[in-house]
Amino acid sequence: MKTVITYGTFDLIHKGHINILKRAKALGDKLIVGVTGEQYDIDRGKLNVEESLEMRIENVKLTGLADQIIVENYQGQKISDVQKHEVDTFVIGSDWLGRFDYLKEYCEVVYLDRTKDISSTELRNAKHKTISLGVAGTGRIAQRFIKESKFVSGCQVVGVCSQKAENAKRFAEQHELHLHTDNYNTLLDRVGAVYIATPHQLHFKMAKKALEKGIHVLCEKPITLSVSELETLFRLAKSNDAVIIEAVKTSYAPGFIRLVEIAKSGIIGNIKSVEACFTKLADPNTRELRNDGFGGSVNELATYPLTAIIQLLGKPIAQRNEAYFKDSIDMFSRIHLQYEHAVATAKVGLGVKSEGMLTISGTKGYVYVPAPWWKTQEFEVRFENPANNSKYFHKFYGDGLRYELAEFINLIQNGQKESWKHSQETTLTVTEIIEQFHKEKAKNTLLRF
Repeated sequence: MKTVITYGTFDLIHKGHINILKRAKALGDKLIVGVTGEQYDIDRGKLNVEESLEMRIENVKLTGLADQIIVENYQGQKISDVQKHEVDTFVIGSDWLGRFDYLKEYCEVVYLDRTKDISSTELRNAKHKTISLGVAGTGRIAQRFIKESKFVSGCQVVGVCSQKAENAKRFAEQHELHLHTDNYNTLLDRVGAVYIATPHQLHFKMAKKALEKGIHVLCEKPITLSVSELETLFRLAKSNDAVIIEAVKTSYAPGFIRLVEIAKSGIIGNIKSVEACFTKLADPNTRELRNDGFGGSVNELATYPLTAIIQLLGKPIAQRNEAYFKDSIDMFSRIHLQYEHAVATAKVGLGVKSEGMLTISGTKGYVYVPAPWWKTQEFEVRFENPANNSKYFHKFYGDGLRYELAEFINLIQNGQKESWKHSQETTLTVTEIIEQFHKEKAKNTLLRF
């Protein structure tokens, strides 16, 4: 007798799941189905799982395809399961191509093509419809977004748009997407939401067009470089009953949320200073360093430290800017913000490297977050007496894009229009500060060094 095994979360079970089960069963005489346990889903960063373990197991039973159902509780269990149940063939969707080749030591490994463009009407669970999602852009972050989207339930990436048709086709083939096009309207006609991962100068036009059609928008930061344009988008979203949020992964990550809560709880007294730094040495040939008016360290990176400062201190009352320029591009910049009873500094660079830490100073102690603080996994609350120090640890999964996507999907499904984790006011304030930097740059009134 030939035994086949496959695994999955099987949340909101749909045609794609059933097709995999049917094809897996056809490969042998007995099919064992492993359903991931709830804690294991949390541990591996699988977000937005709607159904309980019991319900997911029951739905697999109802397919009539599983001869035996087991629960997967931890990383590495597959090896034990394959040996324990004398499995001949391990089957998984082609999304995971190559990821389980280590099992070839124990059994045959087969990757099956997944079902493309699953319709929401085919979902068994009627509580929430799966949101069809389109991706605008085929660059580095769009590539990472596709991988991260597999950890978020309630959405299905169905297509991609690029100004170059060949890029869209290549991207769709790589990620097994049903639709690829160089016509943005074609993409919008097929989706309920869009992730905009294009260069900064295209954000406003593309977000506006989507919102006018009532399509929800998750847009890379900064959404715009103009407060007036941003306000236009927010008004459009409201009038068309759509969601628009800024894709700042830090704001939606559990570790950062916990950090802000602790820092503002009074444990370090009154916050008097925040210093946040994010630098990287960019390839001279990348988009970030193009001399087209949209490159530079502030446009590319300032949203992160400014978001942290605003989450902790609110809107500043004054601003002072300093920058090192090369060929009119700010390679390293410092934005100093003044508050009534506090100060803050955001430091960003693409051509100068510095320690990427976040320090929150208070009247009783301070919080230190090591690099990369924008992927907050650990931080320490420190006092005059080191014996009173406390360390905090929070897992940050993958590239973090799953956090912003999960929040986006939650807002849509629950009929909410704004996230408390990264409010419209936060986005507006960050945009206002960045816009002020560029105004001073144009007038040549900021300090250059």
